[in-house]
Amino acid sequence: RLPIFLLPAIFLGTILTHLCGGSAGREGAALQMGGTVGQCMGRVFHLDDKDLRVATLAGMAAFFSALFGTPLAATVFAIMVISIGVIYHVALYPSLLAALVAYGVSLHLGVEPTRFSVAIPAQSTGVFIRVAVLGVLCAVVSIVFCVVMHGAGHLMKKIKSPWLRVACGGVAVIVLTLLFGTDYNGAGMDIVTAAVEQGIVAVPWAFLLKLLFTAITLAAGFKGGEVVPSFFVGATFGCAVAPLLGLPAGFGAAVGLAAVFCGVTNCPLASTLLAVELFGAEGLLYFALACCLSYMLSGYQGLYSRQTILYSKLKAQFINVHTNAHHAGELPTEEAQAK
Repeated sequence: RLPIFLLPAIFLGTILTHLCGGSAGREGAALQMGGTVGQCMGRVFHLDDKDLRVATLAGMAAFFSALFGTPLAATVFAIMVISIGVIYHVALYPSLLAALVAYGVSLHLGVEPTRFSVAIPAQSTGVFIRVAVLGVLCAVVSIVFCVVMHGAGHLMKKIKSPWLRVACGGVAVIVLTLLFGTDYNGAGMDIVTAAVEQGIVAVPWAFLLKLLFTAITLAAGFKGGEVVPSFFVGATFGCAVAPLLGLPAGFGAAVGLAAVFCGVTNCPLASTLLAVELFGAEGLLYFALACCLSYMLSGYQGLYSRQTILYSKLKAQFINVHTNAHHAGELPTEEAQAK
């Protein structure tokens, strides 16, 4: 059950985080608010438990779609992110309809969809090989992203007082801002745009600084999402590494954004569709290749600790484990089910 008061609390908490320079995204609030609205509206219409779950997914898809202007990716993400290996087909049409309506309303209100202009290289064996290498590297980055995020959370929980925890995190972000500048505060979409459209990144290790800022911000208790920071990390990493692989920096940023997002959410199809809606369909095969490799090689890490991975990524084996469980792919079926 999601209480309606969760909506203003998450909204105000996220605004305060951004207003005061915290490093976080907006989509975390959007997904929580969307799920809350969907479930509460379902209760108003006296839906049963199963339909309430569909309404919750539809609400998540609607808010994600309105935020980024990506209705198809929002729909697939909402119906796949909960249990990896299962697509909730019953929620496909309700979620798509909600996403399209939300997208239309956002356009009517003057909210421009997120779009990037990027030059896609002509298809060739050499480019596919280089993109594959970048996808493998992005899988490593996504593992580091998840480990640091969850590790920071466990470390900050050693400070028992939530007030002291927030104060320590706030001071840490202020000190880091004074040392490295304001590029890593807030969502950082302007940096993502520069990386994708201009092939520019301030320093090659910008992705590590953004990861550090975000881990401290969220671990301390400030509200926000991890998806947009994963965009930042992926785009700046891809922009810095792509020239070393012989790829255009902007194109590498686009591939990196999609692949790292895929690695941390374990949603290859949604990530590929997101890349198509953000960057255009010309690079579909490149984005799909990078996302598939990132998904397969990113292990059983994930941003969402309650996300369930039902099947092994490397063999046709039912495992049914939560993300961040160690050696998930090595558990026999019976033992996994018992666990």
